[in-house]
Amino acid sequence: MTGEEWRFTEGEPIDDGLSTLRLLGGGERYETYLAYDERRLALVAVKVVRPDLTTDAVARRGLAREAELLVRLSHPAIVRSFGAVLDGPRPYLLLEHLEGPRLSSLVRRHGPLDLEQLAPLGVQLASAAHYMAAEGVVHLDIKPSNVIMGAPARLIDLSIARTADLLPGRVRPIGTDAYMAPEQCDPVGRGPLTPAADVWGIGATLHHAALGRATFAAAADTQDEAAPAPAPSAARFPQLVRPPEPLPSRLPRALAEVVTRCLAADPGDRPTAAEVAAAFEGLAAALPRRPVLRRFRVRLR
Repeated sequence: MTGEEWRFTEGEPIDDGLSTLRLLGGGERYETYLAYDERRLALVAVKVVRPDLTTDAVARRGLAREAELLVRLSHPAIVRSFGAVLDGPRPYLLLEHLEGPRLSSLVRRHGPLDLEQLAPLGVQLASAAHYMAAEGVVHLDIKPSNVIMGAPARLIDLSIARTADLLPGRVRPIGTDAYMAPEQCDPVGRGPLTPAADVWGIGATLHHAALGRATFAAAADTQDEAAPAPAPSAARFPQLVRPPEPLPSRLPRALAEVVTRCLAADPGDRPTAAEVAAAFEGLAAALPRRPVLRRFRVRLR
């Protein structure tokens, strides 16, 4: 359930020098608009707190936390920030505008991805997760709607990301239901949360991209960490009681194996993000026209 909307019209200012072009999307606490930045003479994305939540401490704190993390993180497969305005009537983040569809939209419109798209996508998501883990950050919401399919693919929306020191002691589910690791669904019974949760998110995202739908979709699909903490149910979280569906036989066995390992119920049985990246590099190297993804040599004459 989303809150009130700003309903900015084309050309309406969000702030001095920021003119609205159109709505890009939104969630429970925030809306994101495509805007023109007069200072940079460029298109940007503006993530602004919904009008009924501008004085809400949780919404403001979440925006401030995301702004801090984006300053801290710098990686080719993670969206960049150009700053934030956290006070005033319209708290917002200023983000780079990424050309390309969301992975969720791409799959919905055109069906499952082929190996030629899945292999580099696996490397790019895993490289971002590996970097975040090294920086002591867990994204906690890797899913198809948070992946922009550009060159390279980019991971967006760090609104529920956490540093390692904030993960212990969680009692409520956190994330988006169909893409949450078991320990995110049930942090009391299956915790603690670690970077292995992001490896699960990568596995669930790639599984969706390869199958054409979410393998753990249920009636509810929410991300509200402020909600009460009922006992996790198998109806809401199928991943607590069953494995993922088999992937199509058209895909290489090696791809199916690494995705399945990412979705292991026990975090200790999952590969690291670096191991996932290496596995998908191998798959990419076997493609007829292999992309340059990570390791290469340059010979100087």
